[in-house]
Amino acid sequence: MTEVKNGDTVHIHYKGTLTDGSVFDSSEGRDPLSFTVGAGQVIPGMDAEMAGMKVGDKKTINIACEKAYGPINPAARQAIPREGIPDDIPLEVGTQLQMQTPEGQVLPVTVVEVDDATVTLDANHPLAGQDLNFDIELVSIA
Repeated sequence: MTEVKNGDTVHIHYKGTLTDGSVFDSSEGRDPLSFTVGAGQVIPGMDAEMAGMKVGDKKTINIACEKAYGPINPAARQAIPREGIPDDIPLEVGTQLQMQTPEGQVLPVTVVEVDDATVTLDANHPLAGQDLNFDIELVSIA
């Protein structure tokens, strides 16, 4: 039976959980996730765990934050003057917004703090700083 190697396109079903057991993502009820192993299309820890799997194999993998979305970067949090944000944009903690970098790239941010003078925005990935667990099943290799 064929084993997964770098360059193969794989199709997997998965369930991703945090260390407290809460589910943050799953392919349940959807088509399997497809990606090319070693091409950087998924987090590094997932990529590294695929080699050697065979169709039908199931396993649980634990990925440290450094091999997932990285540690929290304090420099990715920024307080900006409240008047710099248009009045029609909601400023509640947890609100997801999109900003544009000077180079024109769209950058998703989350409102993490609001006071009378400033709004603090966080551009870290929502799963940054989190160790992740995945239950995966290899459905097929293309």
